[in-house]
Parts: sequence; structure tokens; C-alpha cells
Amino acid sequence: MKVEKILITGALGQIGTELCGRLSALYGTNNIVGLGLEEESKAADIALGTYISMDVTDSVALQKVIEEHEITTVYHLASLLSGTSESNPPLAWHINVDPLIFFLERAKEKKIKKLFWPSSIAVFGGGIPKTNVGQEVPLNPTTVYGISKLAGEKWCEYYFNKYQVDVRSIRYPGLISWKAPAGGGTTDYAVDIFYKAIQEQRYTSFIKENTALPMLYMEDAISATLKLMEVSQDQISVRTSYNLGGMSFTPQELAAEIKKEISEFKIDYEPDFRQAIAESWPSSINDSVAKKDWGLQYDFDITAMTKDMLLNLKKKLR
Repeated sequence: MKVEKILITGALGQIGTELCGRLSALYGTNNIVGLGLEEESKAADIALGTYISMDVTDSVALQKVIEEHEITTVYHLASLLSGTSESNPPLAWHINVDPLIFFLERAKEKKIKKLFWPSSIAVFGGGIPKTNVGQEVPLNPTTVYGISKLAGEKWCEYYFNKYQVDVRSIRYPGLISWKAPAGGGTTDYAVDIFYKAIQEQRYTSFIKENTALPMLYMEDAISATLKLMEVSQDQISVRTSYNLGGMSFTPQELAAEIKKEISEFKIDYEPDFRQAIAESWPSSINDSVAKKDWGLQYDFDITAMTKDMLLNLKKKLR
């Protein structure tokens, strides 16, 4: 086991739930501390040495956690996602930006050694190609969530350039997981659809049938995150946030894959406000810089992901 004391905010969220298990296997469960708003009983099945129910914007309490648990590395995952952020912009800014700056300050003071913070494809917007979007393009987000992520990227870059803070980041596309429910994002249809397919054999999509979005199976997302955090600093050329592309598909294409496994499955379409958000994002991402710098690779395509999701979700729902 490597000696690290790791703090994960948003530990019971979609990413955190799976990241806790992988980090526990690498560093030992007793070295993993998780934070979240959920009550302590909700963390019973998560691989955590310690779980603390608290508000991530409480900087006094956060400081106490870092000191008492001698934290060396932070995975700061807690945030309001795209759909939820649109309903309360001031709260989204407060949650999505202020704690990041707190952690950057602690890293500047050498209280923590390494920081991971996730960005998103929501940083993209108008004025760029819709397909194969490269690492260095103008960023023009049109959503509250995207604005907060763009600001976070620039704060990360600033603290690295000015104070040599070792902060690392990935622009996640839509993430698909069976272990934890989705949390209010625009790409969450690609999680909800599997639950409805199993339980009701029917799904109504809030995204139009031909709207392609970049997606990534959680297994690949966690592997990429850990790989980025393990490489030496001299392999990292991007200090804003690395593109991750994964796979790109439409609701119609995903429904067709599900139908191969559940023949009676049907899909309907009733686009809502999230359709406009989806249309402001790229349909596919070029992640060649991450592949060159630190060897990014994927194990799942849409077919393998669909089979694995249905297999594990059926077991879970039983």
C-alpha cells in the first residue's frame, strides 16, 4: 500500500461512489476520508475509512478535517450539475467555485500536496466545431454550470503558474454508471434510460433522438482519473483541464443497443430545457493530448457498456 491520506468531497455521488472503492484498493480503506451532505448511514456500503456529513462550503470545518486527518491528496468532486445549476445560479457559483479556491489555497500553503478537480464538456459553447473538438479551442459556455467550470479551470491554471500548485483536471463528458444514481445533469438520460428499460421497458427522453453527446462509462472515467493522478508532473502539459472523449452517441443509438438486450423496449421523446443545453455542447471530443501525455485509453464502447450496465443494474435492482 502506498502512504497517502486522501479526502474525497462528494464521496457518495456518481463519481465518488466508485472512486472510493478504487482508491481504497490502492491505498487502504483506512486512508480514505469522504465528505458529503448525506447522512452517515448512507455511507455504510462505500469503501471509506471515515465518512463525515458536512457542507463542503464550510471552510472552517474543512480546515479542521484536513488537519485532523493529515490529508495529503484531495479529490474535490462536490458540485451542482448542469440542470440543477440553472435553477439557482448564485448557489451553483458558491458550491462550484468557492471550495475549489479554498483547496487551492491549502495546496499553495503546502497543507495538501496534490489536488484533483473535475471540469466538464460544459465549458465549450459557440464558435467552435461541433465534432472532434480539440484541446485548445475558445471556451464560450452558455450555462451556469459551464461558466463555473471555466472559472475553475482558469483558477487551477493560475495557481499552478503562480504558486506551482499540483492541481490536475479532466473535462468529463457525460458519465454512465450503475452503482450510483445520476445527479441532475443534462447527459443523465443515458443513466435513467437503463433503469426505465429494466423496470418499465419504456423511456421518455428529454433529449431529441438525433442529439449526439460525448459519453464515458464510469469504469473508464475512474481509470483515467487515477492514471492522471499517478503520473509524474513533467508528463502533464495541460493545467486547465484535459479533454476526455470516450464515445459519442444519440438517444436513438443507445435505445437501439438496449433493444438488442431487451427486445420489448421502446423510447419516446419529449425534449425539455435540457435540450438547449445539450445543443450548446460538442457532439464529439478530440482527446489526443491526454493520450500522448499520459497514455489515456478506454476499455468500453457503446455495446460493451450497454451489456455491462444492464447486467449489473438488474442485479442491483433485485
